[in-house]
Amino acid sequence: MKLNGTEFIIIGENVHTTRVVLRKGKLVTNNPDGVESVRYLDAGKKRRYLVIPEDVKKTQDYEEGRVKHVKIAVQAAMNGKGAEASEGLNYVHRLVQRQVDAGADFIDLNVDEVSLRPLEQKEAMQWLVRTVQEMCPIPLSVDSSNVETIQAGLESGDRRAGRMLLNSASLERLEALDLAKLHDSQVIVTAAGESGMPQDDAERIANASQMVDAALDRGISIEDIFIDVLIFPISVDSAFGVHAFDTIRQLRDKYGPEIHITGGFSNVSFGLPCRRIVNDAFMCLAIDAGVDSGIIDPVTSRPTKVFSIDRGSRAYQLAEDMLLGRDRFCKKFLRAYRKGELKV
Repeated sequence: MKLNGTEFIIIGENVHTTRVVLRKGKLVTNNPDGVESVRYLDAGKKRRYLVIPEDVKKTQDYEEGRVKHVKIAVQAAMNGKGAEASEGLNYVHRLVQRQVDAGADFIDLNVDEVSLRPLEQKEAMQWLVRTVQEMCPIPLSVDSSNVETIQAGLESGDRRAGRMLLNSASLERLEALDLAKLHDSQVIVTAAGESGMPQDDAERIANASQMVDAALDRGISIEDIFIDVLIFPISVDSAFGVHAFDTIRQLRDKYGPEIHITGGFSNVSFGLPCRRIVNDAFMCLAIDAGVDSGIIDPVTSRPTKVFSIDRGSRAYQLAEDMLLGRDRFCKKFLRAYRKGELKV
């Protein structure tokens, strides 16, 4: 996707079994038979329903008001029969199609929540890669906390739509770089340390630089490397936004235009109301700082729309102040929310 003449690479994040919708939200309702379901529109704008299975209703997530809809769809498509399997597959197809239509350059796949058993995770990743590549005109990104699951995904891909992306390699699992080299995939390297998350921009840069050096030493081209700077919730610490932007600027200065810099932008708004304006403001500031990629949901955060946002609006200014550390503990932002002032 081009933004002001510059290429911006979208890694579409929503085919993740971690994803939830709220039981009390607008997407959960009863189908025409009175069965609780997740409603959605198919490609023909026809209303359809993904039934929430009874075993899901016994889980802690469900009891706490969360429905892992992607997990339900994947399990139904893989293990269900007849209409149940067809509905699950259609739901996955629609998730993929919406992101492609919104301009995604990769579809990121994650099955970590399918099962606690590594073997079942690998089987699910193999199934999902083979299934999605049949319905998807863009390359796939394979994402997991387990390197063996990533390997299963890469081995299942046929690269018909282009080279795959490995998400992700870090100092605590350098062997992921060997997988990227073996399968000739592009790779996301993170700014995480060997035994924990970075505390500031200096630690991020040190960790990311070690990862870039390790990738280059293995013969991976700098143009095939994406650095995930690691974005943390601004509601936890008002310095987290500044850490991310400083890291982006310094890495861009260090490595120049060839390397890609990315991150999971929506992480920044966890725990806050009006998340979209926070995510949009963060994307604007991150692009200003030097990112050329984002791990985002392009359906809800369309970069072209975000980039044309009115930066003079009160809602944007409040979000920007918060992200730049000028609103400690998010007090002004939350006060404005309670007063109904956060309208774009």
